[in-house]
Amino acid sequence: MKETQGRPLPLGTTMIGNIVNFSVAVPQEKECQLLIYRAGAKKPHAVYDMKRELGEVRYLALEGIEPSKFEYNYRIGGEVVIDPYVKAIAGREVWGRKRDVQKHEVRGILYDKEYDWEGDMPLCLPYNSVIAYSLHVRGYTKHASSKVVSRGTFQGVVEKLPYLKELGINQIQCMPVYDFEECMQYRNYWGYGTAYWFAPKSSYAKSKDGVKELKDMVKACHREGIEVVLEMPFTEEVSKQTMEECLRYYMIEYHIDGFILNPQIAPMEAIYADPILKKTKIMAHRIDFQTVMRRFLKGDEGMVEGVMYWLRRISEKDGTFNCITNQNGFTLNDLVSYDRKHNEPNGENNQDGPEYNYSWNCGAEGPTRKKAIAKLRDGQIRNAFLLLLLAQGTPCILAGDEFGNAQKGNNNVYCQDNPVGWTDWTHLEQKKDLHDFVKQLIAVRKNHPVFWPKKEMCGLDEARCGVPDVSYHGESAWRVPSEVFSRQLGVYYSGMAAGGEDCFVAYNMHWIEHSFALPALPRNKKWYMIASTKEGVLDKVQCLRNQRTVVLKERTIMVFAGREEDGEKGDRSGEKNRADVLPAKVDCNYNNVD
Repeated sequence: MKETQGRPLPLGTTMIGNIVNFSVAVPQEKECQLLIYRAGAKKPHAVYDMKRELGEVRYLALEGIEPSKFEYNYRIGGEVVIDPYVKAIAGREVWGRKRDVQKHEVRGILYDKEYDWEGDMPLCLPYNSVIAYSLHVRGYTKHASSKVVSRGTFQGVVEKLPYLKELGINQIQCMPVYDFEECMQYRNYWGYGTAYWFAPKSSYAKSKDGVKELKDMVKACHREGIEVVLEMPFTEEVSKQTMEECLRYYMIEYHIDGFILNPQIAPMEAIYADPILKKTKIMAHRIDFQTVMRRFLKGDEGMVEGVMYWLRRISEKDGTFNCITNQNGFTLNDLVSYDRKHNEPNGENNQDGPEYNYSWNCGAEGPTRKKAIAKLRDGQIRNAFLLLLLAQGTPCILAGDEFGNAQKGNNNVYCQDNPVGWTDWTHLEQKKDLHDFVKQLIAVRKNHPVFWPKKEMCGLDEARCGVPDVSYHGESAWRVPSEVFSRQLGVYYSGMAAGGEDCFVAYNMHWIEHSFALPALPRNKKWYMIASTKEGVLDKVQCLRNQRTVVLKERTIMVFAGREEDGEKGDRSGEKNRADVLPAKVDCNYNNVD
């Protein structure tokens, strides 16, 4: 190896043929050395003083080095340091095995393997067409009940793609997949905190090659029409430059479709303006939708106005997405089963985790054998999915919620690398009815464009069809139930405004029944009930021929579609087969409309 001058930028390592350029930011008062190891060795093979500098950047290049045979670190001010821009790391291939950087047990890899993307590119699905699904790469398939070969890995997620596609998912949102230190005082299962942002976590790879297997996962997802979005919760000490470079790197090198950022830390304005990231989804999680819908679900008063707003709010404006549950808080099953958090196993005297969950245990804390409570909880879970999937913003389902995954009332499983924090797939068999309901409800959403319009509805008759694009009703048609004590709402969507059929959704979150006036349809159309909390998505839809009102039992949601009555064609049964629950296929940008 021959030392040459090198270049100060880009930071990290750059390989051109048999020349490797090394560049690292170092405080001016500190000495810096480049440590070169033979691959797998724990003692340096060669040491180079990095004296060339520009500003606070030290740099040099080595000619005649075979990248695949060597690894590297830096020694800065006498301390062994991993390159902050390292692209792959050796020594952390086994999850949960503590390694000491100062003993050279962890080293940077000079990764130079070519990858065949086979023509793959980011999908760039329209925001309004997305059905998202949030998961932890390790926890999603680590439980034995997942029945995958490569449990807890990128490949494990690939094995679950047929399941996700059948459910109707076209975007997965992954919790941190970069290399983080899990061996801390409390196991850092989630991966938040300081990290090596550019290096995929090798312990998430079956082959221990995190670079290749993350690419394999992305390519496999794209083949199935599923986007991959990465959560990147940068910490405050990360420079804005590094954040931007990191996002560009994952977009270019890994074909990532989007990122979830903390807008309080990330330089959002610069990221939005970055020409490389212009078609990349830049997303943020806000709890507004979650809080409003949770409170409405459990019957709090004064929520109707907020519900109206969040039902019509679309996501592309500010990159937000809608979720009723996410990893920070209860699962949906626990949201309707616990009034308070139960985080004692975390070892922090139950002081950690969110204090305000807006949950309701339906009459008993935790598991119960009381059939009335179990039935009420099942209904509330279905109501939650109706609130989520019929809102016009981008919905995101927490992994396992669709079959009642539970965490024993723990609302902060950041350190629970065990069955409590993993997705338990045994519930899929136990609650198949819930899973099928969610799957069918996603199909209803996809086939009714009024639930995912291209632009936000404004309550005006822009289509000049005689009714606004969206209007709000109560026990009287065209009258918003705005009283503070109201817990019911009817929403009428005009099919002429967004395409497809007119739809009317009646929400009764009160503990007593209420009647709703049905808005009038054109003379040749009738309202058909296509779904409800209690009946699910109907095998045979029900025609409400001459009804002007409909009665909703307590804590019930009903969905109606306006369509021509079959009686005009000789069918007076007022029923249709499941194939007619959904209208004829429409041009809807979904990759996998059933």
